[in-house]
Amino acid sequence: MDQQLNELVAEPSKQFKKFTRMSSVDFEYLLNKVSTQISKQNIQLMEAIPARTRLAVTLRYLATGDDYESLNFLFKISPQVISQIIPEVCQALNEALKEHIKLPSCPEEWLQIEKDFALKFPRAVRSIDGKHIVLKCSINSGSEYYNYKRTFGIVLMALVDSQYNFIFADIDCQGRISEFLLTQFYGQNADK
Repeated sequence: MDQQLNELVAEPSKQFKKFTRMSSVDFEYLLNKVSTQISKQNIQLMEAIPARTRLAVTLRYLATGDDYESLNFLFKISPQVISQIIPEVCQALNEALKEHIKLPSCPEEWLQIEKDFALKFPRAVRSIDGKHIVLKCSINSGSEYYNYKRTFGIVLMALVDSQYNFIFADIDCQGRISEFLLTQFYGQNADK
């Protein structure tokens, strides 16, 4: 699959963007940011899945919501391995991109965001959304990732300003945490 992925990235058409919902330039940027964190060593009799493929699997999953069986057919990687790859890569993306996400640190910054938002979206301060991503339960994970939808998963949550800049993103929240009051965002801002 790695050879086909390389060809897809190099292709001038928009096929890669349809596949991952991002340009090949953005993909290479992300790969450069996370490759050291998501690369694995080859072991005897087994070649490690390349970082490029690990990132592509995760982006395809996040872009389409394909289940692990579909990703298995597409990438020729077992669903069990995919269930390990996706959380690892999401965590690496979260760490690598946190410098690009700036949560306002004072009331004046929040007021400026509110003012900018009001010009485009009257009576709104910001836009927030979340999504439950279904995962296969890993061995010994217990109920950490079990959610109110009776599936195992992680919660993606993001907050953007009127210019579509991310103010906050949380990628690694366990599925059992479906209440806003239990999120990292609320915890950081409860006392402000």
